[in-house]
Amino acid sequence: MIAEIIEWIVNTIGSLGYPGIFLLMLLESSFVPFPSEVIMVPAGYLASKGEMQIIIVVLCGIFGSLLGALINYYLAAWLGRPFLLHYGKYVMFNEVHLQKMEVFFHRHGHISTFTGRLIPMVRQYISIPAGLARMNLPMFCFYTSLGAGIWVIILTLLGYFIGENEALIKEYLRDIIVTLFVTCTIGVVIYWQLQRRSK
Repeated sequence: MIAEIIEWIVNTIGSLGYPGIFLLMLLESSFVPFPSEVIMVPAGYLASKGEMQIIIVVLCGIFGSLLGALINYYLAAWLGRPFLLHYGKYVMFNEVHLQKMEVFFHRHGHISTFTGRLIPMVRQYISIPAGLARMNLPMFCFYTSLGAGIWVIILTLLGYFIGENEALIKEYLRDIIVTLFVTCTIGVVIYWQLQRRSK
């Protein structure tokens, strides 16, 4: 059953092509809860078979993530908190999620738009407090693209090298997430200390 589902996902990504990767990653990065693993890993696997170009796959993933993040950013900046809370319930987004994202953003500052892109269940919504705070847009795009780029490259390479082994992907992905979380925590502490000393 699982093998059939994986085959279906791979075939779907293959039929949609690069625009499909872009659109699905846009959805994953916006309000729609859609796991990036089921997009980029099969795309990486198709690249290993020569059916796609790995560089274009990565670029489509990054630009899709950035545009999805910008959608959330502008929704928050233009429509505000009440609108997000009122309509967010239709896409499983509520006040608890928003409060967690706001605490995360205010605690870690602008760099949270980078580190947040590497943390599951955070990366989809970290753009919202940035939009509410009207974070500098070029800086937002830079940090978002950097964080999304790292995540997209990791998933694509997993698919490229071990795309047929689902158990191995899960094992590596778990270890990578833990490593990224620890690295991000250390990076945020260093950034925070530097910011304190510069004041």
